[in-house]
Amino acid sequence: MTLWLLGYAVLGAVAGFFAGLLGVGGGAIMVPVLALMFAAQGFPEAHLMHLALGTSMAAIIFTSISSLRAHHGHGAVRWPIVRIIAPGILVGTFAGAQLASIVPTRPLAIFFTLFMSYVAFQMLANIKPKPSRQLPGTFGMFVVGSGIGAVSALVAIGGGSLSVPFMTWCNVKMHEAIGTSAAIGFPIAVAGTLGYLVGGWGAGGLPVWSFGYVYLPALAACVVVSMLTAPLGAKAAHNLPVATLKKIFAGVILLLLAKMVHGLF
Repeated sequence: MTLWLLGYAVLGAVAGFFAGLLGVGGGAIMVPVLALMFAAQGFPEAHLMHLALGTSMAAIIFTSISSLRAHHGHGAVRWPIVRIIAPGILVGTFAGAQLASIVPTRPLAIFFTLFMSYVAFQMLANIKPKPSRQLPGTFGMFVVGSGIGAVSALVAIGGGSLSVPFMTWCNVKMHEAIGTSAAIGFPIAVAGTLGYLVGGWGAGGLPVWSFGYVYLPALAACVVVSMLTAPLGAKAAHNLPVATLKKIFAGVILLLLAKMVHGLF
């Protein structure tokens, strides 16, 4: 167990650093690596992706708090947007986590791989939507929030890869879109974690120290270390070639996805 805890800590260090450096949620790295580590420990194949997604989603609760505070301190969070989109986010994320809980591991892995491949290629191509409309009304924001929340739960992300392009498309300034997305990440993480806890409650064959589909030893080790390295990544962003590193990071994601899919199939 000590060796695995060390492995989780290393994973948390890498995920936290890149989250701080590039503003990319740690789930892109954590989910495929956790799936591989859980498989190596002999966890039931039927629960591998669910545990990886649930544990990663729980970790986002802690990382999103520090990110939210930092962006709020810079006045970059548009709280009226957060308030109007939050109901849809909560409903969609909880429902998405419940859906993920009943989908078998392999189809779940395929969906995760396809979506993260899209995110990686978006980073490689540096695609940014052009502002061409305004934010929709209350019902429209509920629908959009539900969609962002559902997808975020299925792939255990804080929603930034969806909410930032949406807000910039709706004429929200980029730095405000990023800050507001960081704030939205907190309700996504809370609702998603609750969904995976409820969805995994009573599931047979889960490893010891599992709380629903959240594996507590991995969560604790990843969170403690990632919260130490995320500020280092944020500081390094001012001195390193972020655009180049983003492309390298996208390549690493694609390699991890390929390894995860190979391991599961």
